[in-house]
Amino acid sequence: MSRLFAPLTLRGVTFPNRVWAAPMCQYSSVDGHPTDWHLVHLGGIARGGAGAVIAEATAVRPDGRISPQDAGIWSDAHATDYARITAFIRGQGSVPGIQLAHAGRKASTFAPWLGRGSVPQTEGGWPTVAPSAVAFDGYATPVSLTVEEIQALLRDWSAAARHAADAGFDVIEIHAAHGYLIHEFLSPLSNLRTDAYGGDLTGRSRLLLEVVDTVRAAIPDRLPLVVRVSATDWVEGGLTVDEVAEVASVLAGRGVDLVDVSSGGNDAGQQITLGPGYQVPFAHAVRSRSGLPVGAVGLITEPGQAEKILAEESADVILLGRALLREPSWPQRAARELGAALDWPRQYRAGIPRG
Repeated sequence: MSRLFAPLTLRGVTFPNRVWAAPMCQYSSVDGHPTDWHLVHLGGIARGGAGAVIAEATAVRPDGRISPQDAGIWSDAHATDYARITAFIRGQGSVPGIQLAHAGRKASTFAPWLGRGSVPQTEGGWPTVAPSAVAFDGYATPVSLTVEEIQALLRDWSAAARHAADAGFDVIEIHAAHGYLIHEFLSPLSNLRTDAYGGDLTGRSRLLLEVVDTVRAAIPDRLPLVVRVSATDWVEGGLTVDEVAEVASVLAGRGVDLVDVSSGGNDAGQQITLGPGYQVPFAHAVRSRSGLPVGAVGLITEPGQAEKILAEESADVILLGRALLREPSWPQRAARELGAALDWPRQYRAGIPRG
């Protein structure tokens, strides 16, 4: 039996298979609200057979968006707009998920097709915040958060988590990767604080643990909680996989059900060694050290490759990004190649390959 198409149960949610759509920013929201694009984009991937579809980095407050065109879920109105999308995803037999985020010093930037760097306030941008007043290369210098402001942010995370559950999302992911706010706190390259939120790994991971506790308390116990991490900064003196594995061991006792293992994004000087499945060893290390289920992502493009990762117990789920942009029905093709059963929507069954 194919491991890729075996079900997985986390808490009260059963995922029909181990092919999950990773969160991918679409830069197509209006004041944080999803549009028809999101319905078609996320719904199309669900239609293609993914076991879970995780919506893009979705800001817990307006100034936490990556760009003015990014998604948000800081109000009841946002939750209402997402409800039709989660209903459609669920109707395709998939599990709707959302990634809750704050972009920190990498907020208020241009959408990729509009340019690079910080959006001036005169053009709709806003001041950014971070653990320390250290700019990301080419971006505006952020303001260092006070302890009181951090506590206010935790309230925003709690409210956003409740909105996400109300919108019908059945898995909640906390974004602690790719150089955004929580990753900025975790990394010694961007966190120069000397208070309880800085210094050693215990201090640098404090915000992540507080966000985890806050979100876990805000959502129903039946909903799985996932954390996406960058396992390394790919820079000497930066965050390491050993540190991330140590933090994951703590997360295992804080109500986290799976760690989604990525890497990089916090320093423009990163030197990434690219290759097929290049981040899989990080997932394996986090899984081995923490005992938590993990997701692997990064240049996983072929069904046999994904199947092997699971068979070698390097990961428990496979998250696909660009592969699903190119081919939203990738899971249907993979099932055929691996000899697994995967139901198609009845409207599309005339297209099932024969022979």
